[in-house]
Amino acid sequence: MDIIPARPHHAAAIQKIYAWHVLHGTATFETEPPSESEMLNRVKDVQQRGGFWLVAQEDEQVLGYCYLAPYRPRYAYRFTLEDSIYLDREQTGRGVGRALLQKAIALAEAAGFRQIIAIVGDSANQGSLGLHRALGFEHTGVMKSVGFKHGRWLDTVVMQRSLGVGDSQPPER
Repeated sequence: MDIIPARPHHAAAIQKIYAWHVLHGTATFETEPPSESEMLNRVKDVQQRGGFWLVAQEDEQVLGYCYLAPYRPRYAYRFTLEDSIYLDREQTGRGVGRALLQKAIALAEAAGFRQIIAIVGDSANQGSLGLHRALGFEHTGVMKSVGFKHGRWLDTVVMQRSLGVGDSQPPER
């Protein structure tokens, strides 16, 4: 398995993976799958704003993707990223999500970021919660019943991980 930066030709596979989660899952609260061109715009936007968008692939097949986007646009948040991970539904349990997030964390640390926030859709999403815990994220809160999808109320779970020296020292930039 190779983990590489997303490129324009990955947009179709990214869209297909995400569309399945939009239509069938609760990790995202979107209810209408975005088009391939919209997904390409999202990839470009994250990369242009200094974030990272990675794909895991094997024999040119995209198995999943992970991105770290700037957490909020205000200048004071410039050292914080928010992660998202989506896997092809046939690829769960193979370590793809772990490999993607580990690579993303390493890139963020090398770039001088200090915090990553995970906003996990659906408090029943044990796969995502377990992955984040295993990679050093700590539970920081739950926003109860903030979404309604597939006939039920959904929570979001907030998790956070420090990078590098975290908040123990002021930033140099």
